[in-house]
Amino acid sequence: MRIALSIWEDKVSPVLDTAAKLLIVDNDDQRGSRFEVHLPEKNISRRCAFIRGLDIDVLICGAVSRHLTKILMASGIEIVSGISGHVEDVLKAYLQGDLAQPKFLMPGWESDDMKKYDLRIKRAKKEATPITGGKNGGRKIS
Repeated sequence: MRIALSIWEDKVSPVLDTAAKLLIVDNDDQRGSRFEVHLPEKNISRRCAFIRGLDIDVLICGAVSRHLTKILMASGIEIVSGISGHVEDVLKAYLQGDLAQPKFLMPGWESDDMKKYDLRIKRAKKEATPITGGKNGGRKIS
């Protein structure tokens, strides 16, 4: 699974639409490879095309416009928005299916919605079965 987090310094960037960088993490890679990419100018079309080209499965971010969300979701990217905190803490919580903690939610976001999301992540990890190829890094998530 390829995960992207919008970043600003060592924290999740507060707004994806204006974020300058993404941290890309290949979770299925045995080495756990990761790298940063600079996002192109704030033109939504170019930004979306660039993000789609990264072949990511999940994008974790702070606030994001509806327009950008719709375009990215239509491309098959799962958007986890309303998140704040230090990047490493957020990534660890996401991978453990424990992102619904109030300390990771931006003001105004409900933890009940994130708890439902965390439960889906935990179920998907349990049900994951190895297959070859595919966008999800060789894993089928039911």
